[in-house]
Amino acid sequence: MDIKSKVAIVTGASSGIGYHFSKMLVTSGAKVYGLARSIDKLSKIEDELGNHFVPVQMDVRDHDKIKEWADDTFDDDHLPDILINNAGLGYFADIENLKVQEWDNMLDVNLSGVFYLTRCIVPLMKENSSVCHIVNIASIAGILGNPSMTGYNASKFGLRGFSEALFKEVRYDGIKVSCLFPGSIATSFFDKIDEMDIHPGMMQPEDMADTVKFLLQTPDNFLINEMTMRPLNPKAGN
Repeated sequence: MDIKSKVAIVTGASSGIGYHFSKMLVTSGAKVYGLARSIDKLSKIEDELGNHFVPVQMDVRDHDKIKEWADDTFDDDHLPDILINNAGLGYFADIENLKVQEWDNMLDVNLSGVFYLTRCIVPLMKENSSVCHIVNIASIAGILGNPSMTGYNASKFGLRGFSEALFKEVRYDGIKVSCLFPGSIATSFFDKIDEMDIHPGMMQPEDMADTVKFLLQTPDNFLINEMTMRPLNPKAGN
């Protein structure tokens, strides 16, 4: 895919790797609809990136508003080429201490939110004469289970299954589906995890964005449906 002049959607675009995905796409010549709950943060990104970045205040848990936005934004003359399902959150506690609301929030954002948006975008991509690409950002927690991560693991394992089934469902419609499983990345995601602080051993968000750019630019008949990325030396102080 030649990213220039493509139309992209990025969820969780207001910070972290979502911001870097959006910046990479705009720099590469795409128009980006950046979805997130904080319109203030999105507006600041628009000020930085220009009018090729379109702020969209959206909670991915709200399936009615997602459908309304998709119906109002796209038509036969304006179709999406790229969808990056990046929005996600995590709560970490032993099972007896994990709150029901925390479990529900992780499943709603990390898994159901992907479904709500993707189900609206896939029919539009099927109408697109160009090859399209859906990139789902999971986590190494979608491959490996760990203590105190039952809810987060469940949501990311679920996203892996969703992605594999969708890849097989839409491959003959000219739609690629890739699921990424990154290890620790130096973003604010770790601010709420007591045992984990940002340190130089973590991967950098710019490198994640470059990896997604590589995926998007692969030839039309070449698909990497899963990719695991990990820091070579993940330990702090090394």
